[in-house]
Formats: sequence, structure tokens, C-alpha cells
Amino acid sequence: MPRNPSLAAESGGLSPLCRNVKIKPAVATGNNVSLSEPLLAEMEAAARAEHRSVDEVVGDAVKKYLENRSWVKMLEYGQSRAKALGYTEDDVERLIAETRAEKRSC
Repeated sequence: MPRNPSLAAESGGLSPLCRNVKIKPAVATGNNVSLSEPLLAEMEAAARAEHRSVDEVVGDAVKKYLENRSWVKMLEYGQSRAKALGYTEDDVERLIAETRAEKRSC
């Protein structure tokens, strides 16, 4: 809680280094996200520079995060399967060549 009561009132009781950002979703529900002041200021500057809303910038950031997370999960799965099958990086080129040769012969 900020020491200055006026800061507490302005920030909704949050630390002066954090501020809630109201995000307007495509569906009529409310969402709040707490961001540090420096991050929020940088995001607002980026949105202004691109003539976009903060909501659009946040939406794009979340989409990219989820896409990246999906790739990470897929890579982890691939590593897990390779380990279970006993494959190493050294096997990759050979396995690709074998698979391509099989497909050509079909």
C-alpha cells in the first residue's frame, strides 16, 4: 500500500509502481491487468507510435505469447518422444533422409 493516501486512492490501493489497466475484450466482460508503471508507459508509447489502442497491443502480445507457448510445448513433446525412442540430434538427418526416401517410393 502506498504511503501517500492520495496515491492509494488514485491507483485503487495499488503500489505506485503498479496500475490496473482496463482491457476492453471483444465480448462484453470486464478484465483487469496489473502492469508496472514502466511497462505500461512503454506499451502506451508503442500503441501511440503505431496509432493503435493499448487493448490492441495487449491482445497482440497475448496472442504471440500463446503461440510461442504452443511451440514450446510441441518442442518439449518432440524432445520427450526422441528421448523415449533413443534418438539424438545426430540421428535427425538420417531419419529425414529415410522418411523422404520412403515417401518417394510410394
